[in-house]
Amino acid sequence: MLVRVGILGATGYVGEELIEILLAHPQVKITAVTASANLEKEEPIGKLLPRLAGRLSLDCFTLDVERILPLVDVVFLALPHTVSQDIAVAIVEAGKKVIDLSADFRLKDPSLYEKWYHAPHNHPDYLEKAVYGLTELNHAKIEGVELVANPGCYPTGAILALAPLFNKKLATTHSVIIDAKSGATGAGKKPSSFLHFPEIHGNLKAYKVNAHQHSPEIEQELSELAQEEVDVIFTPYLLPTDRGILTTCYVGLKERMETNEAIALYQLFYQNDPFVRIHPAGSWPELAHVVRTNFCDIGITIDAERKVAIVISAIDNLVKGAAGQAVQNLNCMHGWDEKLGLLP
Repeated sequence: MLVRVGILGATGYVGEELIEILLAHPQVKITAVTASANLEKEEPIGKLLPRLAGRLSLDCFTLDVERILPLVDVVFLALPHTVSQDIAVAIVEAGKKVIDLSADFRLKDPSLYEKWYHAPHNHPDYLEKAVYGLTELNHAKIEGVELVANPGCYPTGAILALAPLFNKKLATTHSVIIDAKSGATGAGKKPSSFLHFPEIHGNLKAYKVNAHQHSPEIEQELSELAQEEVDVIFTPYLLPTDRGILTTCYVGLKERMETNEAIALYQLFYQNDPFVRIHPAGSWPELAHVVRTNFCDIGITIDAERKVAIVISAIDNLVKGAAGQAVQNLNCMHGWDEKLGLLP
């Protein structure tokens, strides 16, 4: 029997990407879609998103949890931050499973929501119940759970780039530098002067320097790997392209090592992860290698004299950074092959 899936926030960039992936998934059927914003009336999803015309015959309606519940087994929440909290809890308490693509259940410390998202968390007890859905690190924890907190796009690229070094206690934990450049879809579909075409075309600009809301998420997960507090200096940039994130990380090492040793460490760490590809020495990831895929490509070099690792990762922010990883988590929740719907 196919698992019935609902997508709340289907008309945003991530929602549309979810539909594209799930239409090819052999174990699911999309049975409900709601709009990111209120609709005056129900509209066919193929009218709202013409790319889907003739491919998904569902009407898109305004978000209504009571209406959705009888139609679904699993719900993807592709909603703005702070909006998902009450909705996710209501769906879980009704006996359904939730994969939340907002930040609402990613952080374990409820006080961080007031600091970084400027609102208290309404359900702090659910922060411990939710499993952080960076699939490569939490396969076993995800299977069978009711609520998965899908990671942010920037944290996905940064954490995967650094996880092997912190897991093996090889990296120093002070002032880890993360420099990440993202395409414009990472900021969502809502129009703004910041994303206006003349403002970004032919341009490259930093924003929220060392003040981005993904910083505590990165620190939380790296600290768990290292078993001690890790602090990061994170600078995001807006690229004049539609999608993809290229992340460069600089981290000190506790002891001298060579590049070939680091590459071997990464290959071993990710040997059972089909969506992580480790580059050979002297080869570096590019956005063109990963856009419209669920891969995370990683390249690494070691400055042995300075005892510094430089790690570069590339992902598609809408796929591995959002919708693709959410489908990975769906597969893990049900004990399916992790690649279902994402690789042939």
